[in-house]
Amino acid sequence: MITIPRRVTAPGMILFLLCLMYFITYVDRVNVGTAAPAIKAELGLTNTQLGLIFSAFAYPYAVFQIIGGAMADKWGARRTLFICGLVWAASTIATGFVGGVVSLFLVRFILGFGEGATFPTATRAMQSWVPKDQRGFAQGITHSFARFGNAVTPPLVVVMMMHIGWRGAFVVLGVLSFVWVAVWYFYYRDDPRNHKDITQDDLDRLPVREAKAAGPKNPVPWGRLVPRMAPVTITYFCYGWSLWLYLNWLPSFFKDGYGLDIKNSALFASGVFFAGVIGDTLGGVVSDRILKKTGDLQRARRNVICVGMLGAAASLAGVFFTRDLTYVALLLSAGFFFLELVIGPIWSVPMDIAPQYAGTASGLMNFGSAFAAIVSPLTFGWIVDVTGNWILPFAGSIGLLVLGAVMAFTMHPERPFEDAPGTALKGVPAE
Repeated sequence: MITIPRRVTAPGMILFLLCLMYFITYVDRVNVGTAAPAIKAELGLTNTQLGLIFSAFAYPYAVFQIIGGAMADKWGARRTLFICGLVWAASTIATGFVGGVVSLFLVRFILGFGEGATFPTATRAMQSWVPKDQRGFAQGITHSFARFGNAVTPPLVVVMMMHIGWRGAFVVLGVLSFVWVAVWYFYYRDDPRNHKDITQDDLDRLPVREAKAAGPKNPVPWGRLVPRMAPVTITYFCYGWSLWLYLNWLPSFFKDGYGLDIKNSALFASGVFFAGVIGDTLGGVVSDRILKKTGDLQRARRNVICVGMLGAAASLAGVFFTRDLTYVALLLSAGFFFLELVIGPIWSVPMDIAPQYAGTASGLMNFGSAFAAIVSPLTFGWIVDVTGNWILPFAGSIGLLVLGAVMAFTMHPERPFEDAPGTALKGVPAE
């Protein structure tokens, strides 16, 4: 059971700052989805071109999952997130000054550079600042803030657009990002023992032996780590395909697919995203409780992931059997709830498998979702342009979610990754 401290601890503040980062980065990456109808009208874009704009973020985002994770392992989370934050904040502001499809593509492309390393780097920070038995909770609560960002972005951006236009909305959101970057740099420390507010009681609960240095002493063993993480990457790709459909296309789905105005489409999208806030938190808590009760990492991670993916697939399948807006919204909400159950346990898996390379391992995993972010929005827009059917693109999601549930059985978080062959723990096969 998660205990809530009576005082605000340094680890608690670090976790809160990471929650804010997840919230802000998701606001900055999905705001374009809410503003898409206005941007599309002003710049004269087709749905296929709009899908290309959505995917622009994902090209560098995918590459920097791996590079950024390795940077975090080598340089530490403080410096890496500081640099990333400056880039994503500046690109968000620049979005308010674009003049056409090319410049819009470029600023979204640069945003992908800035945000590419954020989640692997955050996992590197959690490796040092979160007790092992609370990893699922930490990953779940931080990602629930990301989904809270998804939920509040549609109405927030619409209100801002009404007063300062979609361009002004991007400028304001970028300035808020700069504020977080400054607070992070001045408060966070890579080694908890160097933090001015840390106590011995805090240190006794943290994995300090795993956090003695900002990064591993040995070079990352790419040749062995990549194939070890490959099943996790594929599983996360299957999750990411549906995630990016939701994040990029949901407001347009309600507006153009059901003829709602931009205010009502934003409210419907917001309601769906709120279901993800609950799913993120619950998935992490349930995973940690299973681990604490059974001591079985495979059951704690895999079982929750399978339930989430199969539940999401069943919910999306229901969308094909009704055109009633209320039922569709409820089914999409249920789908997003189940989808987000996956987050807490699957983001704990890189820390379970390779704690000494947590940034790199989580970057390899998140490459799967980032690659999905390239092809999924573009595919959705192309299918809608060709067929005029806003439901049909969800068929691919259903198939991939079932595949992801199957692939979850191949991840094996209970088998730690060793620094060198032949040094596996007793009872655990050597890598």
